[in-house]
Amino acid sequence: MKLYYAVGSCGLSPQIVLREAGQAFELVKVDFATKTTVEGDYLKVTPKGFVPALKLDDGEVITEGAVLLQWIADHNPERGLLPAFGTSERYRALEWLNVVATDLHKGMAMMFSPFLDDATKKRFADGFLAGRFAVIEAHLSRHDYLLGSEFSAPDAYLYNVLCWPVRVGIDMSGYSAIERFMQRMDQRPSVQTAREAEGLPPR
Repeated sequence: MKLYYAVGSCGLSPQIVLREAGQAFELVKVDFATKTTVEGDYLKVTPKGFVPALKLDDGEVITEGAVLLQWIADHNPERGLLPAFGTSERYRALEWLNVVATDLHKGMAMMFSPFLDDATKKRFADGFLAGRFAVIEAHLSRHDYLLGSEFSAPDAYLYNVLCWPVRVGIDMSGYSAIERFMQRMDQRPSVQTAREAEGLPPR
């Protein structure tokens, strides 16, 4: 398998989950500016041009981070990365995947947009993102991880996205439960190895 990523992007979470699953894979870095890799034109891998993308051994390419996490979990059920099909716990996990993908990820993407000025970004962070952080903070004040006491695939996605606020000047010092979660994640070997593989310093 090949995982296509860009440094510091949302490609970190499937890399973490692949490592949690004990899967062998090759990392292929994408130059976002030119849409190229060492292999050539990245648009030939996925016409979307986005990361992450997972190229399977048979040549099939899967895109969209939340989908990659489900694919990895479902193909490694013994690792317990997602609850079993049909259970209420499964749907709780999918709820969290969707919260992270639609509210947090897309919300944080606004903060990196070249089409918005700083004042607009500040209003958006205060008016929208702060409310989402508050929901996550309240949940993590009662649980070590999103699904309770054990790590699951949505935690990798949440960790990935919550690495971004500091990059855009959002003060997270008031969210103590979130910081405890981030520290807990920082201690996982999969996270440490994934960060090292991307050349990211310790958080």
